[in-house]
Parts: sequence; structure tokens; C-alpha cells
Amino acid sequence: MTIRVMLVDDQVLLRTGFRMVLAAQPDMEVVAEAGDGVEALQLLRSTPVDVVLMDVRMPKLDGVEATRRICQDTDPPKVLILTTFDLDEYAFSGLKAGASGFMLKDVPPGELLSAIRAVHSGDAVVAPSTTRRLLDRFAPMLPSGTKQPEHKELSRLTEREREVMILVAQGLSNGEIAARLVLSEATVKTHVGRILTKLGLRDRVQVVVLAYETGLVRAGGLG
Repeated sequence: MTIRVMLVDDQVLLRTGFRMVLAAQPDMEVVAEAGDGVEALQLLRSTPVDVVLMDVRMPKLDGVEATRRICQDTDPPKVLILTTFDLDEYAFSGLKAGASGFMLKDVPPGELLSAIRAVHSGDAVVAPSTTRRLLDRFAPMLPSGTKQPEHKELSRLTEREREVMILVAQGLSNGEIAARLVLSEATVKTHVGRILTKLGLRDRVQVVVLAYETGLVRAGGLG
């Protein structure tokens, strides 16, 4: 199956570079390009897309708002936020808006391709530990910096599911969680699936975001 990719960035040279890398892959095709969020939304109405590589800083409509609108649609494409990391304060907002992960703009070609394939298959595009480092960096963006009211759905989690959620948010993989809790990796995967279902979340990235927002975990450790 060919992965249909849309490139959204106001830098033509950057889009050209990404397009060249993707065009060399037998399982990928760049089906659309846009220079801003407005153009991207227009193209998505008529062009089937599986994965959107989305810049955040663009004219007319930035990538965060474009991502939010895309993810509100029924069966939307996966969105990967493109960020400069050190300069981009919008990365956290992009994850909150529904993006399945984030990538650095200077990502090596191999990592870019792996990320696209991973998110297309339904996995989180970045390692949980990488996501946690990003959220640690932007934790001061959370209101008041104090513990926030719990998401009402958190009360639906069992004690074990809550424990697993905390470890996911701390950046542990399923294998590491299994070792920590003396469970099988398959059991941990089942718990993660139930957490996603009960909380109405799409992937592990959103689990981490929610855990930080509710104060279940805080930068550098537990809430």
C-alpha cells in the first residue's frame, strides 16, 4: 500500500527536499503540497491523504489551528508537526490539537521515513521519552504551573491502568513498563489500549499530554 503524504510548509526549498526523499521510496507518494494552513485544508477536501507533515509557523493559518481543524474531521489523516524544537513554542499546542507526534525539521532522512511509516500504521511517531522531554521543556505553558483539576474520565481507570498511564507519561516503553510492574508486555499493551479507549485518546502522545495537563505527572516526575 502506498502512503499518500501531504507537505505543508511555507518554505519551498524544505518541501522540495522532503519530496525528493519521499519520491525515492516505493511505498510513499507526495500527493499534495501547501504553503499555509488554508491551502492545506482546501486541498484535503479533494485529495485523499494518509499523513500530513505540518509546519507550525506559516502565514494565513498556522499549523496548530490547521491541525486542530483537520483532526476534527471524520477519519482524518495523521498529522506530524514539524518543529525547530529550540525555537518553536507551538510544539506542545500542536500535540494538544491532535497531532500524532512531532519531528525536527532537520531530521535525518531515515528517521523521517520511519516516522511516516510508524504513524501511518497507527503507532506514535516519536519515542515517549522524546515526547516527555518536549513536554518538560514546555511545562511552564500549562496554566498557573499548579496541579490542574483531573480529567473526569481518569476516575474510570483502574488502579493498575492509572499506574500504567503514569509510566507511559514518564517515557517508559511497553517493555520497560512490563519489567517495572512484573507483567507481560502483551498485558501492558492491553492496559494501554484500555486507557486510550476509556479516555477517548488516539495514541500514547495524547496520553502524555493529558497526564501533564491534569497534573498526574509533572515536569521531572509525578504530580
